[in-house]
Amino acid sequence: MAIQATYLGMPLDLNDLDVENLAYFKYCAAHDFHLQACAKCGLLRYPPTTACPWCAHLESRWQAVDARGTVHSYTEVHHAIQPAFKKYVPYLVLLVDLDTQKAKPGEHEALRVLANLATPDGVLAPPDMVRKVGIGTRVRMVFADVAPGLAIPLWTLDETATQPAKPWRYPQE
Repeated sequence: MAIQATYLGMPLDLNDLDVENLAYFKYCAAHDFHLQACAKCGLLRYPPTTACPWCAHLESRWQAVDARGTVHSYTEVHHAIQPAFKKYVPYLVLLVDLDTQKAKPGEHEALRVLANLATPDGVLAPPDMVRKVGIGTRVRMVFADVAPGLAIPLWTLDETATQPAKPWRYPQE
């Protein structure tokens, strides 16, 4: 079933042909993080796709994944091109290495998931929180409910994890 909604004033549309993303967001709507696992090689993948990026096998199953990890990289946005994000600048887009499936399929690889930094209640993070986050920061997933059947996955600080004394950040002006 197609999903149409609005998030921060922006229209969102997942049509009936987008089977993988509809399934992914169905789990997110239940605040339950699942990723596809290849039925042949067993590797998890993100983002959702029709075939395994490692072995090209077409069959997969959805598997619950612990949505905790470490910031691998980030970008700090100071000029919001999308007007809906203007009141949230600066905001962070985080690339997070999940604790699950590290060093697979290769030694320097990880399962990496992209999302914005948010408060624990799913609101884009305020500037004081943005300044605390850098490479090495520990985060966990939270969800922003958008519409029935749709929630946006976001990252927030993992208050149960030991945080680095000073996470690496790009030099500030």
